[in-house]
Amino acid sequence: MPYLYLKLSHPAVPAALQAIAGRLTDLTESILRKQRHLTALTIETLPAGRWFIGGEGLAAESPPSFELDIKITAGTNSADDKAAYIAAVFGAMADFYGRLDPASYVVIHDVDGQAWGYGGRAQAARRPATARL
Repeated sequence: MPYLYLKLSHPAVPAALQAIAGRLTDLTESILRKQRHLTALTIETLPAGRWFIGGEGLAAESPPSFELDIKITAGTNSADDKAAYIAAVFGAMADFYGRLDPASYVVIHDVDGQAWGYGGRAQAARRPATARL
């Protein structure tokens, strides 16, 4: 169960948003080994004039930028998993947009299993008793 929140600096047509959602879900499943049917994603495109890098607003002709925030349960992925995911997400977004502003970010939040959950149960409650020792 991860939750992904993607912000885009430039607009995308609905078909592209669907493709981006599918690709990010694929990467989350394959690299971070998260269950596809529990992977939720929200995509927000910010209007022109609301994205700034280095204090300067991005113009329509400037390279696009993005930020992906993803929440995962703490302790479920290694540093190598996370590094591979960050690189793969940047590559996937470059596939969609072409050249990207290098100030595009992937932020992985390791959330304590007692602090979040789904279906009314905390993640910590889903772990076998032996895992909590």
